[in-house]
Amino acid sequence: MAVNAADYHREMQRALFAATTLVAILCGCSQSATEAPAETPRVTATPSAEDELLGKPFDGPVAATPRGVDGKPLLTGYWKLLRERDKPDGNLAKDEVGRTLPYSDKGKAALEYNLTKTIDPEARCLITGIPRLLTSVLPFEILQTPERLGTFHSLGWHRWVWLDGRKPEADPEPHYLGNAIGHWEGDTLVIESAGFKDSADGLFWLDDNGNPQSSQARVVERWTRPDLHHLNLQLTYIDLVYYKKPVTYSRSWVLGAAGEGLHEFSCEWNTSWVVAHLEPGPGAIGADGNRGFGPGGQIVPDLPLGAVESNRGVAYWLYRKNKPKPSDLPAK
Repeated sequence: MAVNAADYHREMQRALFAATTLVAILCGCSQSATEAPAETPRVTATPSAEDELLGKPFDGPVAATPRGVDGKPLLTGYWKLLRERDKPDGNLAKDEVGRTLPYSDKGKAALEYNLTKTIDPEARCLITGIPRLLTSVLPFEILQTPERLGTFHSLGWHRWVWLDGRKPEADPEPHYLGNAIGHWEGDTLVIESAGFKDSADGLFWLDDNGNPQSSQARVVERWTRPDLHHLNLQLTYIDLVYYKKPVTYSRSWVLGAAGEGLHEFSCEWNTSWVVAHLEPGPGAIGADGNRGFGPGGQIVPDLPLGAVESNRGVAYWLYRKNKPKPSDLPAK
């Protein structure tokens, strides 16, 4: 019997479908088996404030110290603090016996004034000076050229250090960060600063704990970079107006990961609010010498730093968590 083309085509489709179905049954798969399984969405953990702000000991291979075109160690980098166990932050007396500075009589009077009359200048977004910036838990950056070095800090402050061989001015204009001149002693960068403002005007402190600093102060910093990933500081603070003898201080940092760096930050403050709500002085200082960031021994401030919105913030993050903030106030 003759079979027309249409019937033949239908029979061939049925046979092909049946064969495909049989193969699928025998191998335990289906026509969709070759499709790629849906990917499970990755959940990226948000780094904690400690992870973002503090350094961790580097345990990778040692890499050589980078050097500039002049052959000197290059300190350029984004540096995160290596905290010392049982040592306070923001306290220039960290390495002193009893964590107490050797105050002169004038120094004791100046300290009492800061503790009872002065609202933290940093909380008012006034320029934070040297050495206070170098005692902070916050990361900072260095940019170095053969003629000049810059340090850039987390609340928007920066300073310049001349490396071009110039001599210090005999009577420099006072600055919060002093007037800094650097020179090399072998592979050690020595920075000497003088010409500071005086904390008697209530506009800046020596450190987070409200210690005083005089206009006659001198700061000597000795910086070394023993390898790619580490930066060390030995600092001597000399201020015979407020202290009976020089104070020594040391710190170490680790190089931040590729892509890390300072964020934009506009330090802004609400004058009337701060004056009305923040008490004078640094607040409670624990037996360990730390001015607390919050209950439970919190080490670093919450992020974003004192944020009002986005990259606009205020610098009173040193106060306890239970302190109200301008951004917490109910809308009028």
